[in-house]
Amino acid sequence: MVTLLQYASSLRMDNTSRLGSPFVFLGFLEMERYWIPYSIVALGLYLIPTMLCCLIVYVIWVEESLHEPMYVFISNLLLNGVFGNSVIFPQVIVYLLSGSSTISFPGCITQTFCVQTFSAVEIFTFTTMAYDRYLAVGNPLRYSSLVTNTKALKYIIIIWASAFAFVLVPVIMTNNLHFCGVNINNIFCDNMSLVRLACGDTSVTNIFGLVETLLILVVTLLVIFYCYIRTLLICLKTSGSTSHKAVNTLVTHILTFSAFMTASLFVLLRYRLNGGTISITVHVLLSITGVLSSVIVNPIIYGLRTEALKIKMIYILQKSFRMTSKSAL
Repeated sequence: MVTLLQYASSLRMDNTSRLGSPFVFLGFLEMERYWIPYSIVALGLYLIPTMLCCLIVYVIWVEESLHEPMYVFISNLLLNGVFGNSVIFPQVIVYLLSGSSTISFPGCITQTFCVQTFSAVEIFTFTTMAYDRYLAVGNPLRYSSLVTNTKALKYIIIIWASAFAFVLVPVIMTNNLHFCGVNINNIFCDNMSLVRLACGDTSVTNIFGLVETLLILVVTLLVIFYCYIRTLLICLKTSGSTSHKAVNTLVTHILTFSAFMTASLFVLLRYRLNGGTISITVHVLLSITGVLSSVIVNPIIYGLRTEALKIKMIYILQKSFRMTSKSAL
């Protein structure tokens, strides 16, 4: 019987472009022996963060006291986490259960676009939230007119539109490449993994992607650090419960942003080591950690550290439990 590993080897291509051949996720070949526990873990990693994110967004939606710009941005961050999680883990679960390890080129490009969009929306949202907190602390009397719920929704539309625009160009450039390999050292598609499989000169694609990534990182990080530092300095100059609340909110944002930057570091480390001798398992762990860090950390930290949100969540859960108990009786 031909094993999946032998099948993957037979699909290796040298100096020939075969766009019709499916890409092979080598990560699944490493996982096939223990597919049952991996399936259970993948299902848990998908359902638990997704349900927690949806619960928080639901609480924000139904509680009028939480209808503020800050919670609108938190909802967008959490829904983006659900989006990123849904791009990867349902496919992982299906592949593990079915024993498949291949994906078509259109499917791979689509997943690449979604994964890159998730990352872009994440950092754009963090940047907007940092500026929002700076305005709230620095201009408390004018804040209600500077940032309204309507403006917050407009900012979110701009965030997603900007993410689509920035991601679309490099993905189109990757789509036009010719590929001499099909083996992806991962369990999902991403842009750099595809570029590394391309034939011929990919310097234009690499340089464009590098310049665009550096531009986004430099601009957003400068804005974020400036806003956080200015906000912290303002808080240190003032006193009272308002200042304490502002510092608590700022620390919450810094923790979630740090989780995202740690996740990004894991992804960059994976690309850096891609040409080395590290195992497929390490590649998979680095990439999954990169995706999961912010997806898991964001709902936990915002749910626990945001006092108003935590109180409302506990109230709704207790109310739901009482209603369930009464209906059972």
